[in-house]
Amino acid sequence: MSTLRDNPRVVFLDRESLSPQTTLKPIPFKHEMTIFPRTAPEQVAERIAEADIVITNKVRLAQAEIESARHLKLVAIAATGTDNVDLATCRQRGIAVSNIRGYAVNTVPEHTFALIFALRRSIVAYRDSVRAGRWEASGQFCFFDHPIRDLANSTIGIIGDGVLGQAVATMARSLNMTTRFASYKGKPDMGPPYTPFEEVIRTSDIITLHCPLLPETRNMIDWPEFQLMERKPLIINTARGGLVNETALVQAMNDGLISGAGFDVATEEPPTPEHPFHALRDTPNFILTPHVAWASAEALQSLADQLIENITAFRAGSPRNLV
Repeated sequence: MSTLRDNPRVVFLDRESLSPQTTLKPIPFKHEMTIFPRTAPEQVAERIAEADIVITNKVRLAQAEIESARHLKLVAIAATGTDNVDLATCRQRGIAVSNIRGYAVNTVPEHTFALIFALRRSIVAYRDSVRAGRWEASGQFCFFDHPIRDLANSTIGIIGDGVLGQAVATMARSLNMTTRFASYKGKPDMGPPYTPFEEVIRTSDIITLHCPLLPETRNMIDWPEFQLMERKPLIINTARGGLVNETALVQAMNDGLISGAGFDVATEEPPTPEHPFHALRDTPNFILTPHVAWASAEALQSLADQLIENITAFRAGSPRNLV
């Protein structure tokens, strides 16, 4: 058995980060459950002070809050990414941290390709043109105001070779695309199946990111990388805000160094009024979705089920999905 108390207190800090249609199954052991729709940073310490188990999706658990929670034994992250939890402090205090794995293997790649298709074929630009009356004004059965490119025979550079990156590669191959997995930045000699990072940046028609946000991956695509992009690629980010320097992206769009960008994430969510992306809101070859690539109904339910399974396994003394 785990070291949980007989009647452990479970606190869910941000239930509204999962859709209301998602069913959260009962935890199958005696416990006290407190569910908060949202939790502001200044509320975290008080709300977890007596908790044995804390569930968080995006609420940050910093060193001070973790150290003040004297009974805390498990942080169950309701997501795959762990950058919102101070893992070092948890490790020092013997607090287990679990996350969710494999649930987004369909939803994120599908969203990735939804962005790619929309941008590669100028779907938004043509939709807006039709709404503005351009079709009627054209005087014929079609018009050619915006570029349309096939995906077949194009090259997609994939940064991140985990489950999601591999799933994107599988979809790309089914569309007769050339797939290249980028080596880690600064490590050009990783060998097959990797292609040196700079070569992927230089020769890809589409660059898509599927890696975690770490100190070594923050701003991994910055102004020097944009200047290397010989094929003016699409940039797709359904992973984490901060992997791409957002100010540099805006400049690259304005200077025509890239053909377009599709982002589902940002460094600030929701973006503040000062966020660089606001400069691109009316640009038809820029699509920003509100961090929903992970959020198909099927994926959300799989996540919720796995969350309870992680907690149950920890209580049984057989922890799973530990970070």
